[in-house]
Amino acid sequence: MNLLEVDNLHVQFPTRSGTFDAVRGVSFSLGRERLGIVGESGSGKSLTGRAILRLIKPPGIVTADKISLEGENLLDLSERQMRKVRGQRISMVMQDPKFSLNPVMRVGEQIVEAYSQHTRASRKEAKAKAIEMLEAVSIRDSERVFRAYPHEMSGGMGQRIMIAMMLIPNPQILIADEPTSALDVSVQTQVLSIMDRLVQERGMGLVFISHDLNLVSAFCDRVLIMYGGRVVETCRADQLYNAKHPYTQGLLNSLPRLDTPVNRLQVLQRDDAWMTDNPQLDDKPDDLTQPHISKTDAETP
Repeated sequence: MNLLEVDNLHVQFPTRSGTFDAVRGVSFSLGRERLGIVGESGSGKSLTGRAILRLIKPPGIVTADKISLEGENLLDLSERQMRKVRGQRISMVMQDPKFSLNPVMRVGEQIVEAYSQHTRASRKEAKAKAIEMLEAVSIRDSERVFRAYPHEMSGGMGQRIMIAMMLIPNPQILIADEPTSALDVSVQTQVLSIMDRLVQERGMGLVFISHDLNLVSAFCDRVLIMYGGRVVETCRADQLYNAKHPYTQGLLNSLPRLDTPVNRLQVLQRDDAWMTDNPQLDDKPDDLTQPHISKTDAETP
């Protein structure tokens, strides 16, 4: 059984000029794999992640035929029941840790609070677990970081702290919304390696939201390409450069490449038909019984 099934997801916002369809009929499944969602800014990829956790509040409207977590439809749950799902079964790492961490609380207190929301552990046990998770995301001086405030941390450290906080309840699924966009290349590689190792060791499913096609092709197992709130193509990550949809080809052709330098990059040409056509190709994950293969050791294009 897949960990997550999303069928015909829509996200709408009322405006003065009518209803705006931000996400239009998105469907996909997630096994114990790394699923990338890519597209331009405004394509609906972040809203898709938030809608799964029902984090879009009124006047936003979320509808779907189903959002199923191991056979349980999340749309049928009350808000109280959803609070048990968020963090404990599905966690989400937001894009910028500076806006996700409370600036007036010490790092350790925030991790302990996240753990205590889902367990009845004592203060001593919660602190020990927080230290353990900080060490799990390759933070060396975990005791010092535990006592520090968020503004004392670098961007890479902040992102690792967020990953530790989201993984401490041991969720089944992690949704990572552009977790490496503000990091330099060396720190980016470290963060990806940490996420890959934790997903592999825990048998989790990962939804990796990004605008970086090169990164996703090197890190993920499958990729959804979104345009205008729709999934226009689904393919294996290692076959991304053989994508068939003209939008995906346009995105790839607009990227600079060291192996095939050109004098001028192509400008992406859009087609109104992409807003109504939604040819989702093979959306079934590869054989989930196959051993997990890490791609983070490969050089990022």
